[in-house]
Amino acid sequence: MDMDSNYTVDYMTYPDDETFCDREDNNAFGAQLSIFFYLIFVLSLLGNSLVLVILYKFEKMNTVTNIILVNLVASGLLFMFSLPFLGVYHQLSTWVFGRSMCKLVCSTYNLGFYSSILFLTLMTFDRYLAVVHALEAHRFRRRGYAIAACVGVWLISILSCSKDLLVNDLRPYRGDESMLCMKLDWSTWLNLELLDQWELYIQLVVFFLFPLVVIVSCYTRIIMTVISSRVVSKFRTVRLIFVIVLFFFICWAPYNVVFLLDSFKNKSCEQTNRLGYTLHLTRHLTYLYFCISPMFYTFVGRKFQNHFRLLLVTSMPWLREHIRVSQSSKSSKIRKIEGGELGTDRTNDS
Repeated sequence: MDMDSNYTVDYMTYPDDETFCDREDNNAFGAQLSIFFYLIFVLSLLGNSLVLVILYKFEKMNTVTNIILVNLVASGLLFMFSLPFLGVYHQLSTWVFGRSMCKLVCSTYNLGFYSSILFLTLMTFDRYLAVVHALEAHRFRRRGYAIAACVGVWLISILSCSKDLLVNDLRPYRGDESMLCMKLDWSTWLNLELLDQWELYIQLVVFFLFPLVVIVSCYTRIIMTVISSRVVSKFRTVRLIFVIVLFFFICWAPYNVVFLLDSFKNKSCEQTNRLGYTLHLTRHLTYLYFCISPMFYTFVGRKFQNHFRLLLVTSMPWLREHIRVSQSSKSSKIRKIEGGELGTDRTNDS
């Protein structure tokens, strides 16, 4: 997702341009919606922090699933870092945080978004190996495999958003009263239009179509395996990630469709404004994923439910009479306190 396309295209037409298109109402609509940035930021921070606390207290941090899960949560928190700054930018219609923060916020926005979808795809593929090819995969599904895969995801994501550090900068708007954080084609050797086209293809192919194909294929095989084996525990194992994946694409697919339509040239002013309104709405739908998805970890997965209940009764003993905690979670907590272990081998990779 290109941050500038979301946040500066509304301000890139000027009254002295031949192709000037009045987008003041569109910008005002975006400013009104941006109040939700702060709410999403707070809720996502609380939800992701809760997941990290549960993992730290009750789980082994060196298992394949938990290594990927920690990186997925970290990518979500990285993305959320940018939202308060973008909320202020929308409401003031000027960038007040300086040139360095302009580059940093643009980069972290895209880095968090790109890495999140890749980590989600990686987690799905790992579940596919664990369920469909359990015996063969057991030999290489080790800590080194998980670390190498996560490093690869971060490298791909960093390369995909490295352009933001180069081309994003401040530009005066309406004289010297306002500053925009946007792409600037300042280089004689850098073809910004060509880069934008490649970025569009990369986003749609690498960060949407490829994950979609991988996830649908993996879960098709997983469902077939679960049905044929009739093992209830395996269904519980994959249910959590399946819900997260489904929710992600429900939230993200509409934006990608609108983003593709908005990339077409020679649009009329009416079409541009209509797509602008739709981009505002679908963009907030994508942000909703980062806010709600941590709740799935706690309230959909049975193991996380037990961990969450144990966390509550540990923090607030007066709740012991009202909340029931399974023996497995209690045992995990006891082993963690007495022996320094963070969970059990039997439960960590589910």
